[in-house]
Amino acid sequence: MGGYKDSDLGDRLSSADKAKKALLDRFKAKTSPDDPEVAKRAAERKAVHDARIARETQRATEKKAAAEALAEQLRLEAEAKAKFEQEDAERKARELREMADREVELEAARKAERDARYAARKARGKKK
Repeated sequence: MGGYKDSDLGDRLSSADKAKKALLDRFKAKTSPDDPEVAKRAAERKAVHDARIARETQRATEKKAAAEALAEQLRLEAEAKAKFEQEDAERKARELREMADREVELEAARKAERDARYAARKARGKKK
């Protein structure tokens, strides 16, 4: 049991503090702002960031163009539908007018026939 050492709280706290300080010193020694490796990584991060911003901008532009194209297509479809509906309404109105005109003509022809029959009957009646 020669390896066991009974340490008190103060020893444990000081050894933990020394370990933290050693880690901090090691980190500071590795990462100096003038280090070319740090500058290289920063440049790489900046390039990745700039590329990401460019992609997001392009996506937003493409999305906006697609939305405008869709809006234009919907507008054209609405115009075509409105034009079709107007032409259909005009055609139906024209057909109704033509049908009414034909009905008036038929009624006039029937009346002329009826009048002719009446006149013929009157003419026959006067001969007797």
